[in-house]
Amino acid sequence: MKQYSLMINGQQVAGEAGTFKVLNPATEEVVALCPEASLAQLDAAVASAQACFETWQYSSNDERKQLLHSIADRLEANADELARIVVEEQGKPLFLAQMEVGGAVAWTRATAELELPVEILEDGDTKRVEVHRKPLGVVGSITPWNWPLMIAVWHIMPAIRSGNTVVSKPSGLTPFNTIRLVEIINEVAPAGLVNVVTGESGIGSGMSNHPGIRKIVFTGSTPTGQSIMRGAADNLKRLTLELGGNDAGIILPDADPSVIAEAVFQTSFLNMGQTCAALKRLYVHDSIYEEMCEKLADEAAKQNVGNGMNEGVTFGPIQNHKQFELVNGLVEDARANGARIICGGAPIEGAGYFYPPTIVADVTDGCRLVDEEQFGPVLPVIRYSDVDDAVKRANAADVGLGGSVWSPDIAKATEIAARLECGTAWINGHSELLPYAPFGGCKMSGFGVEFGQEGLLEYTSTQVLNINK
Repeated sequence: MKQYSLMINGQQVAGEAGTFKVLNPATEEVVALCPEASLAQLDAAVASAQACFETWQYSSNDERKQLLHSIADRLEANADELARIVVEEQGKPLFLAQMEVGGAVAWTRATAELELPVEILEDGDTKRVEVHRKPLGVVGSITPWNWPLMIAVWHIMPAIRSGNTVVSKPSGLTPFNTIRLVEIINEVAPAGLVNVVTGESGIGSGMSNHPGIRKIVFTGSTPTGQSIMRGAADNLKRLTLELGGNDAGIILPDADPSVIAEAVFQTSFLNMGQTCAALKRLYVHDSIYEEMCEKLADEAAKQNVGNGMNEGVTFGPIQNHKQFELVNGLVEDARANGARIICGGAPIEGAGYFYPPTIVADVTDGCRLVDEEQFGPVLPVIRYSDVDDAVKRANAADVGLGGSVWSPDIAKATEIAARLECGTAWINGHSELLPYAPFGGCKMSGFGVEFGQEGLLEYTSTQVLNINK
């Protein structure tokens, strides 16, 4: 069994609070033991990052770019190992884990090429006024279990590209790929630039409250984000919070189910539905409702559910037992309230947290499966007859991460999409994130954005230089 360690100040160290087991969701067997950091080790990681920041904040743009490209090179060299770690601890099929690693490499290179230009507000005979962007200091990164490698990259790379240093805390359910990522970074980075601490006993709250951390970037649930926000108040930490969503998609009556079914299915069940910006509520016009349900069921039938390491598997398990029970409970609640289960609808017997892709019809707003974020392989399909009513129902959620409209009439779809209360609205698609396009939510889905120059600026503060000549 492989041994894993914390990484503090460029050194691998054992966890002072012991170890804990990490399970493979496909087999329920132990992948390895993860070190559990003490709060004293969190302090040491922050102190290491603070010491590195004293010099790294003055590094040049070229130094930072080159470092990120060097990290990307090392990630490519270790791609097979990283993908297999992702499958073992997260459960997704190997081809999807390989896409996650490839995406992490591409995102690292794209972030390397971002710029923080000096803005000139005035440049006259007697005065020059410049706006500079300065790094904040130590950034705390807290990441979830669904896309553990990719989201760690989303947090860490813009932080160091903008001159900050990092303390990373991955989910205790999927810590190993982030530990390995930080090890790889430390092969080419200055000691203390990126540190990793693991553990579920107060490490996250310790980061939120830590006076030495100047910013927290968090991806996860809304309740946890609220707790982080409260903890961050003591030293007015900057925050970027990408929280829960319950994305709605609206299929207009002129859409052809046979044309769009595959794309709707794939964006709903991406990573077995365990994706923040997956399509989670599907509103379908009454005139094409039954055909759309049938075509989605056809797509579900094509999936090969199993252990992600097995050849030909396209659909893995739910990542953990708690989420498995939540998904099963939401389906059973819908069934008890008259829903029609088109396909799936029951756990697969045997070891592992396997639940088949499930399409649920004859549900509507007010049902738990519609109102709550399922974050799993179940899609409720909701009938509507008036598009204005569908928009109103889509916007009734207290979250607003993403949304979509599906129609061959691009102008009409765009007009309707602009009315959706969400951070990103897609036309004839969903879930697609781009390294140059800001991504974030509104309402209870959090605040701040990631990606692109706007995302990079979130890791900086503004300084105005007012120069009298």
